[in-house]
Amino acid sequence: MAFFQYRAADNSGKLVEGIMEADSERGIVARLHEIGLIPLKICPPGEAPGKLLPVPFPFLSRRKVTQQDLLHFTQELSTLIRAGLPLDRSLSILTNLGQGEEFERTIRLLLEGIRAGKPLSASMAEHPDVFPRLYVNMIRAGESAGILDGVLRHLEEYLERSIALREDLKAALTYPVLLAAVAGFSLIVLFLYVIPRFALIFKDIQQALPWMSLLLINFSYGLSRYGWLVIFLIALGAAAAAYYIRSPEGRLRWDLWRLRLWLLGDLLCKLEVARFARTLAALLKGGVPLLEALGTVQGVVGNRVLARAISQVQRRVKEGKGMVGPLTESGLFPDLALNMIAVGEETGKLEAMLANVADHYDLEVKRQTKRLTSLLEPALILGMGLVVGFVVISMLMAIFSIHDLPF
Repeated sequence: MAFFQYRAADNSGKLVEGIMEADSERGIVARLHEIGLIPLKICPPGEAPGKLLPVPFPFLSRRKVTQQDLLHFTQELSTLIRAGLPLDRSLSILTNLGQGEEFERTIRLLLEGIRAGKPLSASMAEHPDVFPRLYVNMIRAGESAGILDGVLRHLEEYLERSIALREDLKAALTYPVLLAAVAGFSLIVLFLYVIPRFALIFKDIQQALPWMSLLLINFSYGLSRYGWLVIFLIALGAAAAAYYIRSPEGRLRWDLWRLRLWLLGDLLCKLEVARFARTLAALLKGGVPLLEALGTVQGVVGNRVLARAISQVQRRVKEGKGMVGPLTESGLFPDLALNMIAVGEETGKLEAMLANVADHYDLEVKRQTKRLTSLLEPALILGMGLVVGFVVISMLMAIFSIHDLPF
């Protein structure tokens, strides 16, 4: 037996919090149902069930609504609606669940819209920074078909998988990025502070130094004197590139170049394919018509090359043709994905096949990321070792040359 903290709502919408003893979380859920409460969150007593604590500085509470916040909102709204509570009462309960000041303000605006007679999807569409197009379109389809609870479950699954993939990628890249940052900082200290102090030893000596030592000292001197100019030129080049990428032609060329990168291009392509398949499958499962779903996906995907291919797909589908032809012409989709989509169209199970495609390439992305990071870590260490080794040998050669010692 263990103790669990819980947060629940009664039939009038009042929030109830407390601690209860049971074998597992399922036992807590069953006991709460027995006493007429709707469980919202259950966690061990060491963890707070999400209550908002007072913030000493008001601006800290106005943080951006994250995808994790949106997932929590979706889970709780789905729980309340499945329990039979009306939509307005469910939203009223959610305004007190401690999602953050900004999100609570948004939920209150949704509640005002519902009470004024607006559909939930229309109210959500007024907050595109919180509810993406995919989310709004699926809610709209669920309202039209009367299956809002089912659509919320599909959205919950979609957000959980998206967050899980992002967290896996972040965890895989954290160590290499940290290692690269430390290595870069160490080299900057070495070239700007350590080597110039050694160079002072050889400043007044007329004897010629070995070429390696001269190369190292001159590079360090140039970096310390003109480093600001290098940083300025890099910043100017980055600003010019960012300005060009903002244009339609520049964005298209940038996205195409990213997909052709050595090693990373194939990984990015698989990531885009998985995102496309996951998004389209979620929309179709939510009851959104194929043409409308393709239009939504076109606005959601980040890669303009893929968006252009989706627009061709949408045009072909409007003409009564299949999806596989224009996807093949784009050159982005692997043969396995194309074959699975073709089978889905032939059997009438397109959303299920798209979900399988997304699952497969999510795993491929994780495996390939793990392989790349396993190669990147020793490569960074080896590179750092070679640079430090070159510096040490160059300095030793200069010192030995002063004393006419053979090296």
